[in-house]
This record gives sequence, C-alpha cells and structure tokens, in this order.
Amino acid sequence: MTMLFARGAFCRVLLAAATGLACVPAQAADSAGSTNDWPGNKPVRLVVPYSPGGTTDYAARQVAQKLSETTGKTFIVENKTGASGTIATQEVARSAPDGSTFLVTDTTYTMLPLLFSKLPWDYENDLVHVSEIIETPLVLLVPEKSPFKTMDALIAQARKAPGTLNYGSGGQASSTHLAAEVFQSEAKVKLAHIPYRGAGAALADLMAGQIDLLITAAPTAIAPVQGGRVRALAVTGTERLAALPNVPTFAQAGLPSYQVLNWFGLAAPKGTPDAIVTKMNQLVAQVMSEPAMQENMARQGARHRSMPVAQFGAYVQDQVSLWADVGKRVGIKPE
Repeated sequence: MTMLFARGAFCRVLLAAATGLACVPAQAADSAGSTNDWPGNKPVRLVVPYSPGGTTDYAARQVAQKLSETTGKTFIVENKTGASGTIATQEVARSAPDGSTFLVTDTTYTMLPLLFSKLPWDYENDLVHVSEIIETPLVLLVPEKSPFKTMDALIAQARKAPGTLNYGSGGQASSTHLAAEVFQSEAKVKLAHIPYRGAGAALADLMAGQIDLLITAAPTAIAPVQGGRVRALAVTGTERLAALPNVPTFAQAGLPSYQVLNWFGLAAPKGTPDAIVTKMNQLVAQVMSEPAMQENMARQGARHRSMPVAQFGAYVQDQVSLWADVGKRVGIKPE
C-alpha cells in the first residue's frame, strides 16, 4: 500500500495491541527455545492486513524472502484482511510475544486516530516498533502541459490567486489528501480539493489535464513521469531519486520543511524480548543493504533507512503527532 490510498484503503492498516498478554520476556524466551537461538525452528509470521498485491504486501514478501535466505529459517507472510485491519490486529495482539509474530505497518497506521475515536491500544505502550522496511518518497506532479515548470512558479501563482488552483486526492481523509494539506500549510497557499474514489482516478485526470496537481508516492509517479505523461516538480526526502535524477528534492526546490514520506515497517507485541527485537532490526538492515535489494528499491523509487529500535519508535510517535495536527487543521472528525 502506498501513500495514495482511497479512504477504504487508508483504513486498512495493520494495528498492533498487546491487550491481555500476561507473558513476560522469560516466558517468551522459553517458548522460542532461547532468545539467543531465535528464530529457532518455529516459523516467523509477518502479518499483513491487506490482500496480496499491494505495496505493503510486496514489501513484506521481499523482506521475508531475504530473511529466510539469510538465516536459513522460515519467514512467512500471512494476509489477514477484514474490518479495516482489526481482524489481523486482534490476532497479533493475542499472540505470544516470543518473536514468532510481527506486524507489518505503514504510514496510514499512524493516521488511524483521525478515523476512529477510540482505539483498543496505545502506540507507545502496547507495541514495539522494530524497524523500517522501506520508505517511498512523495512526488509533486502537474500535467505535462501545465504552465508550471518549477515548484516556485506554482507556489507563486497559488499565493497570487488563492483557491484557483486545485489538487486531486484519493478521497476525503485519504493520505494523498493529508499530504496535500501539509503542503499547503508549509507553502502557505490555499488550493481547492477535488477528491476522487481512489488515487488512480486522480492520476488519470491529472494526465488528462483536468486537475492542476497531485502529490503521490514515487512508485506510482515514476512510470508516467518517465513516459512524459506528467511532469514532476519535486520529491520528498534528502536525496533525488535515482529513477528521476532531474527532479529536485523539495529542499532544492525551495521548500525544505516539507518532508512527508510513505514508509513500511515492522512492529511486535509488547513484551517481545529486547534481544529478539534488536536482532530483527539488525537482520532487516542487513538484507535491505544487499546490492540486489538496493537496485530493486531504486527502480521503484524506494529506499531503506537503517535506524536503531529506539529511533524508529520515536519516528513513529512523531508521525502520530504529525497526522493528529493535520487532522485538527483540516477538521476531520473520527467515527
């Protein structure tokens, strides 16, 4: 799943809870044989709350395959869909914190408080955020025949005539909607919002010149940009994309404060031994740094940031705060 989802897809994010767990690290270690021997002979599940074929599922399967090859152990991906991800969440929440079950999370995971007034878990106290798998920058797109050749020109016009330029999104409260709201705030502009039933429809209308701009994830943007069907004005992140070397970063284009990214990661039930969490973090960093993986990620406009467990956990908490602020500003009311 990418950061260009419709509201339905926006809701389908893996949650993680540890409610009702009475296990302690020593018990978890016993069930796994030994913390030092992890993953042992027991298969390790990476639970994805979406159907096969999406970006989240793809990222999970890529890392599971490489982890299996590297360790000689069994890492499997299990798709558990339904009820906006809560079916998968409840199953993982009740799993023993022994290192045999991990949760696959993504950007929209931190947006859920915008949609639900009450969640049966706490981001900080009920789960451990283990590692980032990949991140995909966002790309600011305009139609190929747009008069705007640079982001500065687009912003200048938007400030000159507030509300006359519009942007498409995958729907109200979708991640493409929220990404554009952050852009408006940082660029100090006012744009008209045109929601679609899915970001694919928004992209189609952008290519047809029916809307003025769209902010979407790099894997979706690369092909139409390379095919000359749309123009990319900027990408998020600290570096230009290898697949789009002529497109500046937002910082290079004059808006360094805009750093929204789409990320995919792993989490584990609270109580999973620190040694297992750290080892999984290190294994993911190891497999994602392999040349073949680096090359594949570059083609997709993706990359991996190797962060210690504590740093990744802090990043997730920052994302929760970011989207909470956006939700208040936009006036999104949770159900």
